[in-house]
Amino acid sequence: MTIVLYPRFSGDLLRCLFMLALILPLRSNAMPADDRAGAIDSLLAAYESPNAPGASVAVIRDGEVIFKKGYGYANLDARRRVLPSTNFRLASMTKQFTAMCIMMLKEQGRLSYADPLTSFFPAFPAYGRTITVRHLLTHTSGLVDYEALIPDSQTVQILDAGVLALLMNTDSTMFPPGARYEYSNTGYALLALIVEQVSGERFADFLHRHIFSPLGMSTTVAFEQGISEVMERAYGYTRTDSEFAFADQSVSSAVLGDGGIYSNADDLIRWDASLYTDRLVPLTALGESFADAALADGSPIDYGYGWHKGTFLGIRYPYHNGSTRGFRNTILRFPEQRLTVFILTNRNEGDPMEIAKKIAEMFLK
Repeated sequence: MTIVLYPRFSGDLLRCLFMLALILPLRSNAMPADDRAGAIDSLLAAYESPNAPGASVAVIRDGEVIFKKGYGYANLDARRRVLPSTNFRLASMTKQFTAMCIMMLKEQGRLSYADPLTSFFPAFPAYGRTITVRHLLTHTSGLVDYEALIPDSQTVQILDAGVLALLMNTDSTMFPPGARYEYSNTGYALLALIVEQVSGERFADFLHRHIFSPLGMSTTVAFEQGISEVMERAYGYTRTDSEFAFADQSVSSAVLGDGGIYSNADDLIRWDASLYTDRLVPLTALGESFADAALADGSPIDYGYGWHKGTFLGIRYPYHNGSTRGFRNTILRFPEQRLTVFILTNRNEGDPMEIAKKIAEMFLK
C-alpha cells in the first residue's frame, strides 16, 4: 500500500495512515467468518446427503459459540433432522464424565486414587489388590477386555454390574498394573460401580445430580432402558450397498461407565465452559486430568483422566473420540487457545476427528 504525504496532513493523521497500512494486509489474509462457515459446510457435505444420517457440529472460541449447526437426519424413518438439541450416544466420550465423578469424590475426601479395587469390591480376585483407581483412570490396569469375555450366545445386554461379574471369573491381568498403557472399557465400567459404592447413589443419578443438573445440561442422560428416556434422540445407522440401515444397539450398549451417555451440542457447550472453571472440581484437579499420566517406571503416556493427549500444529491438547455401533464422535479442546471443536454423528463410518482438526486449523492458524 502506497501512502502519498501531503504537507497539509497533521502528524496524528499521518500516524493513523501508517498504522492502517500495517493492519490492512493482515486483515486481508484472515478468512472471513462467512468463508469459515462455508468451509465447515463443505467438510460436512457427506452428512447432508439426502436420506442419510447426519452430524452435529459446534465450535467455541473465547467462550463464544461461533459455529453451531446440524446436518442430515437423526431418525430416517421419522424424517427428523439433526438439530443442536439432538442427543447422540457419546460412546467413549462418556469417559470424561465418568472420570469427573471420580475426581469429585476424590476432592471430597471420599476416595483416593491409590485405593485398590479390593477396597470397593472385597470379593474381587486377589490380583485386584494391585490395581488402583488411578490405574483404572489411565488405562494402565491390565484388566481383561470385558467384551472378549461375553459369550457369543449372549443376546441380553450386559450392564456395568455384569462387567464386574465377568471379571470375578478371571484370575490374572494382561500385564502387571502400571507396566503399560492398554485402552480399557473394563476399567471405566468398574469406575462407574466405584462411584455407586462410594456415593451410595446410582451412577446415572450421581451424574444427573452433581454434573448435568448444576451445569444446565437439561437433556443429557446416562440412558437406562425402562428407567430413563433420551429426548430428541438420534438413532445409529450403518451403510449397506444401497442405503443406510438401522444399527443402534449392541450387547454392550447398556454399559454406562465406558460409553452410555447421550448428549447434544447445546449441553456440551455448557460442559466445555465448566472445564475452564472450578465449578465441579478445583482447577488444579482439572489440570491433572488433562496432563500426561505416567507408567510405574515414570514413562509418560498420552492419556490423563478421561482424556487422550495429542499434538496438533505443535500444540499439546486433550481430546477424546467415541465410536460404537451406529455412532462416531469427537471432541478436541485447545485450552490455552480457548478453542473447542466437537462433532457428533449417528453413522458408523467417516472420521469426525480428522474433520474436527481441519476445522480447528481454520482458527489456530
